[in-house]
Amino acid sequence: MSRRFAVLAVLLVVCAGAELVAGRGMAPGAVWDVLAGGGDATGRHILWRLRLPRTLVALGAGASLAVAGLVLQSALRNPLAGPEVTGVTPGAVLGAVTATALGLAGWDTPLAVVLAACAGGCAGALLLRLLAGRASGDPARTAVHGVLVTAVLGGLTAMVLLVAPGELGSVVQWLVGTTEGRVWDHWHLLWPWALVWGTAAWLLAGPLTLLRCGDDIALAAGLAAPRARTLALMCAVALTAGAVAAVGALGFVGLLVPHLAVAVFGADLRVSLPGAALLGAVVVCGADAAAQLLSRLPAEVLGAGGLSLPVGALTACLGAALLLVVVRRAPGGSF
Repeated sequence: MSRRFAVLAVLLVVCAGAELVAGRGMAPGAVWDVLAGGGDATGRHILWRLRLPRTLVALGAGASLAVAGLVLQSALRNPLAGPEVTGVTPGAVLGAVTATALGLAGWDTPLAVVLAACAGGCAGALLLRLLAGRASGDPARTAVHGVLVTAVLGGLTAMVLLVAPGELGSVVQWLVGTTEGRVWDHWHLLWPWALVWGTAAWLLAGPLTLLRCGDDIALAAGLAAPRARTLALMCAVALTAGAVAAVGALGFVGLLVPHLAVAVFGADLRVSLPGAALLGAVVVCGADAAAQLLSRLPAEVLGAGGLSLPVGALTACLGAALLLVVVRRAPGGSF
């Protein structure tokens, strides 16, 4: 197991280094000059004030979404549970967009954005719970209800943007999910939030492992299953809200990375939760580096220097393709 963590740590360093050198406006050689203590003032500004915080935010958001997804799948005993399909992510987006449109929050008040996203995420999860009812234990029916909740919350978000069209330009990329323009303020807000709630999720690893085995086994072991599930859902909503407030709605990270974490690190959540955090950080940081490299091609070939591929579009495409592959290979066509 220690070797697996060591391999992931190496991959994390590689992805972070790739993201630092992948962006436009600064050649890879200039990056190494700045890292070695040289370079000009412009190069130092780009690397230390723009690229480094963007990389750290990508790492933190990826870790938060992966841990939130694993907590949701364990607490709900649903392999199709994830922030994207349980109403948490679209609810968080709706809460943040509504608060921004009403003037209650904005980029100059990031804590207010996080609190509004938390409120929206809780509302989205509660709406799914009310719609699913007794069928909440059925993964397929819960997934269908999750799609409906996502559609409703997405429609409400669109209505808010129509009422306040002045916010449209700044929110569109956020709806897709992007790390573009992230600075130290975003990182200083994200890392303590993710650390507190990630630690709380890890402290719930024992109860969550029992919940994965079923409520009957959990009750037989003396666990108050409803209370433990409520605490776990609070952690998942808070982690998702922090990530959404920082980078927007990154698709499929919280749904698929937990499956990979359990496959690599096993079902013991004391081990797989930290593993999921590392895997999520690697996936989002690597995807962001790839998105920046792909954005450089139109700039060099077509002269479209202003074109930028958001990382959320890349994770959504790759995640959807991977989900189709997993479903097709599953026995009986089930996930």
